[in-house]
Amino acid sequence: MTGLDRTITAWKLRTRTLELGRRTLVCGVVNITPDSFSDGGRFLDPQAAIAHGISLLDEGADLLDLGAESTRPGSHAGGTEGSAAGAAISSEEEQARLLPVLKGILAARPETIVSVDTYKATTARAAVAAGAEIVNDVSGFFWDPEMAGVCAEAGCGVVLMHTRGRPEEWKAQPQLAPNDVLATVRAGLEASLKRAAQAGIATERIVLDPGYGFGKKFDENFALLARQGELLALGRPLLAGVSRKSFLGRALASLFDGKDAPVDARETASLAAMVAAILHGASVVRVHAVRPAAEAALVADAVANRDQGSEIRGQER
Repeated sequence: MTGLDRTITAWKLRTRTLELGRRTLVCGVVNITPDSFSDGGRFLDPQAAIAHGISLLDEGADLLDLGAESTRPGSHAGGTEGSAAGAAISSEEEQARLLPVLKGILAARPETIVSVDTYKATTARAAVAAGAEIVNDVSGFFWDPEMAGVCAEAGCGVVLMHTRGRPEEWKAQPQLAPNDVLATVRAGLEASLKRAAQAGIATERIVLDPGYGFGKKFDENFALLARQGELLALGRPLLAGVSRKSFLGRALASLFDGKDAPVDARETASLAAMVAAILHGASVVRVHAVRPAAEAALVADAVANRDQGSEIRGQER
């Protein structure tokens, strides 16, 4: 072991505990939005979203992450209702999109572990009451001052992600020096962990996400990925969401006449980045295409667990 490798850790959720680190868990994404950068509009209809979620489970997803508000670059996500910028959508609209899908998936597959991708405390409270096990806050408890308290009261699992600024600010942010990227992310995640502790959230309920693409310019993401394992020093497992991100499209530009590769041409690059994330300590990966990710994760695990014995290497999904 190098000291940058993941370890076997318990992640305590609302009603159960997940073992992290023995093998990579694959989290399938269900975007219930009209404007997601990846598949905007395809699953806005509740029945389509439910069917898609069930399909991802059949392909091998260990859990699902449901999101009903896009946090794509340039969106107003992170604004508050009633502020000058305004939120991208109201909490009422977010819940109207999200809750029927959450309830539908759990009705069809009651044992499904569902994470809700929201930064709004009212939506988190409603989703947990409807059966969600995890709240995935892209702001790391920074955009809604009530969120940490809601999660503490609910006793759910949480994913705290690092975001540098808000989506509408990302294009104007100054470039970070390569050596400053990891330090910036680490400091932000430490601040999120402090907020969680102040709210009374046990560390065993927390997973950390470096936030690829969230306020990081193109090359900054690769600098972060190369040193991602150092974030394990914060004491919690890592979730990596690199699937179809724009920095991958930029890396492929030489194959597309100098233009960024379109979203639908980023799947192979997504797998490559995902494998790199696993080999740099990620215990959970958030993906759009589950089956190829599940297969690639098995191979990456065989490498990542090289020193942990044949019992771990032989684990089947």
